[in-house]
Parts: sequence; structure tokens; C-alpha cells
Amino acid sequence: MKVEFHSGVAEPLAHTCRLLRKAHAAGARVVVHGPGALLNQLDQALWTFDALSFVPHLRLRNGALPSAQQARTPTWLVDDVSAVPERDVLVNLGSDMVDGWQAFNRVIEVVAADESAIHAGRQRWRRYKERPGIELVNHSAAGAG
Repeated sequence: MKVEFHSGVAEPLAHTCRLLRKAHAAGARVVVHGPGALLNQLDQALWTFDALSFVPHLRLRNGALPSAQQARTPTWLVDDVSAVPERDVLVNLGSDMVDGWQAFNRVIEVVAADESAIHAGRQRWRRYKERPGIELVNHSAAGAG
């Protein structure tokens, strides 16, 4: 399994919007997890960040399950990963490891540029590193506005 850290991200919402646009173009089924308020902001940002493209997405709160029609939506913003059926990629915007991360083929950890996020990101890196079979990759956004 591949776990990628996007570290030193100055604007996590904009960065995540670009990640999700790229994942959608590649046909990936993505789950984004993080604090509810941040997911709500991401939900809004995905509607407005690029006038020429749209990332189809669904905001699922508190472990809610989508209808059969909604389940076809490729990108889900969720508070609770445990209720999510099989998906390809997990994007974590939170400061803790996501329970259930092992169910995904790929994990992307978005780490903001502030000191507390960097510290939490380092802790997650160490925890992933302790697991056998994890390929860790760091993409530093430092200096990349």
C-alpha cells in the first residue's frame, strides 16, 4: 500500500481541490476525511475553485449512507470512514490517522504548513512506518505557493 504525504501545504483546501480534480480525471473513487467544519468548507470550495471544471462530490455526515444513485458519485466527503463501502483512495485532512485506512489502496495525508499540523503529520508518518508493507512517499509543498 502506498501512503503519500503532501507536506507543508500553505492552502490545504485549494490543494485538496486540485488533488480531487486530478483523481476524478483518473477515474479514482475517493473518500475525504477530516474535521466536519473543514469538510463543509471543502464542499463549498469544490463548487467554486475552478470555473472550467467540476468535481462531482457528495457530503455524507455522521456515518450516513448514500442512496444507490448517490453511491455512483466518485468523491465522498465523510465524517466516518467505517460506513464507507470499498473505495480506491483516502484523503486525510485531519490531524489523526483515520480508523479504517487499511481498507484503501492508497492514502494521501494533506499536512498544512503550520507547526501543529507538521508535528501531527510527523506522528502519523512514524505510525505508518511501523506497519509492514507500507510504501511512504513525501511530496513537499514548501515553497510551492
